[in-house]
Amino acid sequence: MIKLMSLVITLLGNTIMFSGCNENNGGGNKSNSAASKVSKEEIHVEGKSDKGFQLIFEENFDKNLSKWNIWEGGAFNEEIQLYRSEQLAVHGGILTIKTKRQDISGPKTPFDNTTKEFSYVSGRIESKQHFGPKNIEGERVYKIATRMKLPKGLGMWPAFWLFADPWPTFGEIDILEARGNEQNSFQSNLFYGPNPGQNVLQESFTKKVYKGSKDLTDNFHVFELIWEQDRLEILLDGKRVIRYKADFKNKIDKMFGGDMKIVLNTAVGGMFFPNTNVNEYIDEAEMQVDWVKVYKK
Repeated sequence: MIKLMSLVITLLGNTIMFSGCNENNGGGNKSNSAASKVSKEEIHVEGKSDKGFQLIFEENFDKNLSKWNIWEGGAFNEEIQLYRSEQLAVHGGILTIKTKRQDISGPKTPFDNTTKEFSYVSGRIESKQHFGPKNIEGERVYKIATRMKLPKGLGMWPAFWLFADPWPTFGEIDILEARGNEQNSFQSNLFYGPNPGQNVLQESFTKKVYKGSKDLTDNFHVFELIWEQDRLEILLDGKRVIRYKADFKNKIDKMFGGDMKIVLNTAVGGMFFPNTNVNEYIDEAEMQVDWVKVYKK
């Protein structure tokens, strides 16, 4: 997600990280907890042609979250949600991230037990396995894809993104960040820096916005990243909607050769929703994920 700050601390042998997010506004309803009952026949549809790609990771959410680490605690960028495992549900081949308004106290971050007050609860998962293209035959192009339905409503900040520790020395690729009150658009962004905690890229050169006619909160859609040494392409339902070509302003070439983890989450408010009233945020919403897949060639 867009970062205000992200640092890595090694404590008692465990690597732990700071992440956050950034940006606009809008208006929203007070409730949106849509029903999760969708048949497998309706939702399991593949993305863009996989010809030439080798499938190396597949999560269909038909068992549990054993392939993922679960974030427990608050986050950054003035977000107002407490992430906790109780907001994650796997049922019928669907992961549901349930976000709802709730006054609650909890750890400031997963690595800082200072008590903080939060206004929402939500969920965040990070893949245990890391992925990325390298200058090796059969691994020069990676495709990282998911099929999901975004949450609707003012204040909701769903994201599908990649990063690695120490941030941002391996880079960060925000495949999708969306505002729940802007149902037909999402944005992508990039971060990189040679030193931990110091992003050297300028958002004016790295943030790209897609606006279309589809309501991304009403149905499931496939979001894909095609990652090569000299370019990044982001596809929506098999159609390229955002493209980056490597240059000194985005440092895509510096990210090539490194592995990153996959992150799925819904944040609430914060710097992504400036000049908005928290009392007008929707009370609850759901982000649903059908599958996550990684390919290489």
